[in-house]
Amino acid sequence: MTSRTLYSLCGSDDTRPFSPHCWKTVLSLAHKGLDFEERPLAFTAIPGVENGFSTTVPILRDGDQLVKDSFEIALYLDDAYPDAPSLFNGEGGKSLARFVESWSQTTLHPAIVKIAVLDIHDMLDETDRTYFRESRTKALGRTLEEVIAHRDAEIAAFPAKLEPIRRMLSFQPFIGGESPLFADYIVFGALQWARVTSGIDLFAEKDPVRDWFERCLDLHGAKGRSVTAA
Repeated sequence: MTSRTLYSLCGSDDTRPFSPHCWKTVLSLAHKGLDFEERPLAFTAIPGVENGFSTTVPILRDGDQLVKDSFEIALYLDDAYPDAPSLFNGEGGKSLARFVESWSQTTLHPAIVKIAVLDIHDMLDETDRTYFRESRTKALGRTLEEVIAHRDAEIAAFPAKLEPIRRMLSFQPFIGGESPLFADYIVFGALQWARVTSGIDLFAEKDPVRDWFERCLDLHGAKGRSVTAA
């Protein structure tokens, strides 16, 4: 029995974990070839695990070690398992990943929220729906229905946001080069979040980014395809 547990996020169906940050960690663990048990949790259940270690997921328990935050978990995995394939391939890869994460969270995530926030709400059980509606309305300054009022325009504008990755993929098959690194899993996590919650096609026609995303879905025994699109 594995001593590793990954706490992730789900709605009322615990077979459909959807957090972008948890998907980064799922692929990071698979990248390192490490077995783990995934325990998807409702939003309101997270503070009750591991003696309140964190109010957010992912949380990784690796034996006696507890680590939170997808980037910190990736750093921990590279340090703890140096003989397994690296998630960064050195300091340059860490710097690349920091930039990609900043870009993803300031460009892709806000757009996906405007597209999928009501879909996410509808995936939750009643307790989490109340929490989610109240917390997101406060954070966004608008009701969920107001947030998605221009959803079609956000969907139409989304492919242009992927242009930096699209150009990069004209030189190499992955953001990390010939094979994926944590930087790939960051962008994959965002797009997998949209795939699992809304199922909306966010790619341009004949898009190299779509081809890259399909390759990522097939990585590590098709881990990304273990959860179907909405």
